[in-house]
Amino acid sequence: MSIEMAETHKTIFLVEDNKADVRLIQEALKSSSLPHQVVTVRDGVDAMAYLRKEGEYADAPRPDLILLDLNLPRKDGREVLAEIKADPQLKRIPVVILTTSKNQDDIFHSYDLHANCYITKSRNLSQLFQIIKGIEEFWFSTATLPLE
Repeated sequence: MSIEMAETHKTIFLVEDNKADVRLIQEALKSSSLPHQVVTVRDGVDAMAYLRKEGEYADAPRPDLILLDLNLPRKDGREVLAEIKADPQLKRIPVVILTTSKNQDDIFHSYDLHANCYITKSRNLSQLFQIIKGIEEFWFSTATLPLE
């Protein structure tokens, strides 16, 4: 991949166990004009293996953005977030908490763990699509992301 392509082609790492939410988020991102790929895992253990390029994920691309659900099997999103932000190799990757939880303790705790953003998923399809478009627009068109 050329340097120019690397600067424009983005990898979105979706950590979500709900198959319906995965499909909806992928669908919302399909209409993007930005070249991207969405990589999905369904639990926290696989998320950390992917990020650390372990086992089957040895050749995994480094994500430009992580969309992280809090309520995951095997290792929950809070633990994943804490591990990401404590790891010098991973801590600069923006992490957007994308969850159904509106619990203030979850919100406070996520920001205490240095989440870059906390967004509550909408069950309304058009609102969810709007949320995903907003995430994409902000993180890939407005914000300046660190290069690997």
